[in-house]
Amino acid sequence: MSENDTPIRPGTGEAERPVTLLRDIVRAAIDKPGENLRSLSARAVDPETGQKIAHNTLPKIASGEGYRRERWIVGAVAAATGLPLETVQAAASAEWTGLDVAKLRTSKPGATVVVAYAEGTNPHDLPVLQEKLKELGLGNLRILPEGGGDGVS
Repeated sequence: MSENDTPIRPGTGEAERPVTLLRDIVRAAIDKPGENLRSLSARAVDPETGQKIAHNTLPKIASGEGYRRERWIVGAVAAATGLPLETVQAAASAEWTGLDVAKLRTSKPGATVVVAYAEGTNPHDLPVLQEKLKELGLGNLRILPEGGGDGVS
């Protein structure tokens, strides 16, 4: 790492807190007094794509059963629950990847964020991460395989 690199390590930057999973959010919405699956499903429409979560898929998400894990589902859950999209994105990331996403902030110009990814993951499959880091002004992105090693810029 150079002097401009900013290491981001799990458990830093924020106080330790329990990780909320997507299934927890959906379960809480289903269990809310006065709520039913059909009304929740009617609100579960991704504002970006217009795709809708079927009422019979919501219990699958809540129980952690198999369902198609696609990006639009995150927007649809946010719309259904009224939670901020960022909250639902962090919960989906924690559930789908096992990683707890922390908000990254730095005031250091030209900082480099080093991302470790799980073996078998192609770093070129992370365009959303690359885009978001650039939006945050975090500079260069160098992606390293789990355990370090040579990365891809």
